[in-house]
Parts: sequence; C-alpha cells; structure tokens
Amino acid sequence: MTPEVHHHGAEELCDAGLETYARALREGHLPTAEAATAPCLIDNGLLHPAIDDLDRLEPVPPTVALQRLLRSSADRIADERRRGQRMADVFEPLIRMGTRDIENTPALRILASKERTGQAIEEAMTEGRNELLAIQPHDSYVTRRPDILEGAMERDQAFLNRGARVRALYQHTARHAPYQRVRYERLTGDVEARTLDEITERLIIVDRTVAFIPASADRTLALEVRHPALIAYFVNTFDRLWRLATPMHPQAVEKPTLNGITPRQHAIAALLIEGHTDNVIAERLGMNVRTARVHIAKLAATLGSESRAQLGYLIAESGILKTGDTAR
Repeated sequence: MTPEVHHHGAEELCDAGLETYARALREGHLPTAEAATAPCLIDNGLLHPAIDDLDRLEPVPPTVALQRLLRSSADRIADERRRGQRMADVFEPLIRMGTRDIENTPALRILASKERTGQAIEEAMTEGRNELLAIQPHDSYVTRRPDILEGAMERDQAFLNRGARVRALYQHTARHAPYQRVRYERLTGDVEARTLDEITERLIIVDRTVAFIPASADRTLALEVRHPALIAYFVNTFDRLWRLATPMHPQAVEKPTLNGITPRQHAIAALLIEGHTDNVIAERLGMNVRTARVHIAKLAATLGSESRAQLGYLIAESGILKTGDTAR
C-alpha cells in the first residue's frame, strides 16, 4: 500500500512530520524512505541528506530550525503588510468615491488618512473657543515622534490661550511617562488630566459640537461626527469615565496600596480572574508584556502563589478585588 502523503501549507508540521522529526533527533539520522510520508520535513529544512550518504537524512537542530521558520514567518508578515499598503493605496480614491454622499453631509465624514485626520482636528480646534475633551490611549508611535508631540502642544496651547479648557483622560501608565510630564509642565491655562486602568479607544470632542473617533483598527481612517445625538452620547461617556478617574494634573493623586497590593496589581488581578493572557492584560492596561509579567510575579509573591492556577484561586479567596472596589 502506498503511504499517504500529507499536504499542508509552508512552515507547518503535520503529526506525522513531528513524529518523524522527533525520531530523527533521537536516533541521529533516518533512511530517506522513512520521510516519504512527511515531505514537510525536507520542504522546511528540518531534515537534509547526509554528506557521506545521500540515502540517509540527518536532522537540523531544533533551535536552528525554529529560528529559520520564525524568520520565514516574519518575512511573510512583512510581505503581507506591504501588500496591504498597496491595496490601501489603490482603494483610497475608490473609498473617496464610495463615501461621497457621507462626506457631503455635515453629520458624518470619513477622513481617509492620519494626515487628513490631524488637519481636521487642528481646524476644529482653531475654530473652537470653549472646551476640548480627549481620551488618549497609549500610543508608542506618537511617543517616538518629538515633532508630533511638539505640534500637539503648540495646538493645545493656542486653544488654551483663547480662554478654552482642556480635559484629557489617559491610562495609568501615562503617569510615569516623561513626555507627559513635560507636556503638562509646559502647558499653561485651564487644563486637567486624569487616568484610569482602562479607557476606551481614542476620542476627541471640540466644543461639544464635533467629535473624532477611529474608523479602522490601525487608525488610518477616522470618522468626524457632528450629529448632536452622537455627540451627546460621547460627552456622557467621557463625563462618567472622568468621574471615575484619578487626577494626574495639575494635582496628582495616587491610589493607596491596600493589603500590600498596589493599584496596578489590583487592576491586573481583576483581569487575571477573567482568564486573560499576559499579552491581553498588557494591551488593555497600556504597558509592555515584560512589565505586566513583573507585576504578576510581584502579585504572586505577595499572595504566596506558586503557579498561575493557584494565583487565580488566591486572588478570589483573598478578597482584594472586593476591597479595591470598595476603596474606589
């Protein structure tokens, strides 16, 4: 009977391939015929012919194979991103044509690039005279661009100079960001900032008449909103979050540490109980994964946990979440 050949995509291993590769690692080599049912091993370079015997296959060390596959995967992702950008460039004029009716209405307008969005926000603030409400999630791209930060500060200061006020909401991680301290040290006028563990996506409201929200996951598209009902909804959402938030500027208030659990660890504990991974926790709290894991390790040490499963149990049993909710 002819052995069944497994067919699947590149950089993938079938069960037969994994079993054969493991056997080759244990024995040091295999006859070429034994790899016939798993051609993915040769296609992915996990087995190669021996120099002194072409009928014998030798395994590539797993660490070398893994790095090769990861590099190939990274190259493929980069290719897909370039393909996506080319598609976006092709479709941008078509999007403009397809949304012409929307763009011509005063209630809703699609902004088809970050540059166009920034220009629309600047125009709205130039016309504004009363108030700017902003929710600003952590954005590592912006923090790496001093020119963007400088332009934003100049725009905000000009707005404040006309007698307007600024209210901004950030994640708690912004309290320790040097660029935020510099930003608020330099701004003069009626400006306040507060922070929360988690906030919504980016939202900017000018004079309670126009709002800007993302219209795509990568924020290359934005929506300019002037519909009174939607604006009222956004303002109500902002006001409720504002009342729950902790002051950062001009007077910084720090949440107390309760029972040896810091406010940061309290927020992480709540997400751990919900079963979220380290990556999700880091993303929702606006920190990198390494920092999140440091906080998790400290929380585990405080509660005396020796495993992830035990940590969840100890969090639930300790009552720290209930205590933290009461304190807040």
